[in-house]
Amino acid sequence: MKTQDLKASGTEDLIAHFRKVSARHGRLLNARDTRAANKDYLLAAAVRKELRTRGPDAEKCLLILLADPEPGTRYWAATAALGFAPSEAERALALLAEPPPTLLSVSAAMTLDAWKNGTLPLEE
Repeated sequence: MKTQDLKASGTEDLIAHFRKVSARHGRLLNARDTRAANKDYLLAAAVRKELRTRGPDAEKCLLILLADPEPGTRYWAATAALGFAPSEAERALALLAEPPPTLLSVSAAMTLDAWKNGTLPLEE
């Protein structure tokens, strides 16, 4: 799915795409394939931004993804949920930040610290 197609897509299709891209990003990040992970980062960020504009239906779907089996999906869902369900998102990030250390767990810890310090920019 191309970024220009996001607005025209239904919420269910966006969630499915978000799951795919966020999971792949997490796996690539932990495999230290940062070049490939960066491409998926841009896609996941674009889908997350569009989902955040979709209101309560998309928010419910994102909250469900906090329990997804893929750590990358849980991470991205948590970053999206910080703005509307901070307690649930913080809990998901804290669990992801637990050992063993991976690039994704470090990202989760840094995101959580920035959120708590008030320095994490949220998309509008």
